[in-house]
Amino acid sequence: MRAARKGRGGCAMILLAAACIAAAPAAAQSVEEGFLQTHDGLKIFYQKVGSGPQVVILPGALFLFDDFQALARGRTLIFYDMRNRGRSQTVEDAAAITIENDVRDLEAVRRRFGAEKFSAVGYSYLGLMVVLYAIEHPERIERLVQVGAVPLKWDTEYPPELRGPDWMSAMDPEKVAELRKLREENFHVREPKAYCEKEWAVTRFTLVGDPAHVERLGRGQCEYENEWPVNFERHLQAHFAGSVQKLEVPRERVRALTAPVLTVHGTMDRNAAYGAGREWAALLPNARLVTVKGAAHQVWADEPAVLGWVDEFLAGRWPEKAESIKPQ
Repeated sequence: MRAARKGRGGCAMILLAAACIAAAPAAAQSVEEGFLQTHDGLKIFYQKVGSGPQVVILPGALFLFDDFQALARGRTLIFYDMRNRGRSQTVEDAAAITIENDVRDLEAVRRRFGAEKFSAVGYSYLGLMVVLYAIEHPERIERLVQVGAVPLKWDTEYPPELRGPDWMSAMDPEKVAELRKLREENFHVREPKAYCEKEWAVTRFTLVGDPAHVERLGRGQCEYENEWPVNFERHLQAHFAGSVQKLEVPRERVRALTAPVLTVHGTMDRNAAYGAGREWAALLPNARLVTVKGAAHQVWADEPAVLGWVDEFLAGRWPEKAESIKPQ
């Protein structure tokens, strides 16, 4: 056990989100850390915060823990890193790096902590993954939150008004050229951590709509070997090109989900088009969308009030800004 780390930006950042969620910082709580085992014997890193009756599982601990632990008041939060990500075990067999196995791993987490029912928060491609889990295990889900979720079908095209700006436009072209030169010199292989830090300093601007908010993203994930570009690119090839992009999920199965779903999406999201958020909210029968104008993929960095909206939804209430979207 160890004391919880203070969330990035501390209470000052979260104050805008429901007055720092009733002014009871989760940093005062202890954190249980450890590893659990998947169905195929891999070790998954987890962090457990709080002891309240409502259980919320948040895959993507490496992205969410520092900020979303503030939601622990009155709840039990279980964060974990996906297989081959963050502090979880590196997966040597690329065929085992799939979103289908991510779904199985979420079930392994639920079993490990004995949660009969739980709510889940899915960020980015995990917003898709938690829906896939709910399709397979609808009896286990109380509520779902999607934050900057990728679309149901990877190659979905959206009109310009439902897409964020070009990814490259957020980065300094001279610094991008420097990174390219380092790659040509094989620096990313010889010094993978050092290169990761240099790349993060350049690419992090793509995650926010306002460059002034970039420091809210923290130091990045370069302390974890799985996140070094030389390793992460292998993960992307296996997971996205070999798994996510090939998904064919009948829309009828998604429409059959009845659990309440809050979808939060920024209009300037460069990683997952804003249109995906609108599509999810229109497709899921009990979903509502919170649109965050000017925010990009890590939407809560641009708008800290996101934490307050998620807190309100998990407490059983729709945020005032949540709107129903009519199917198109």
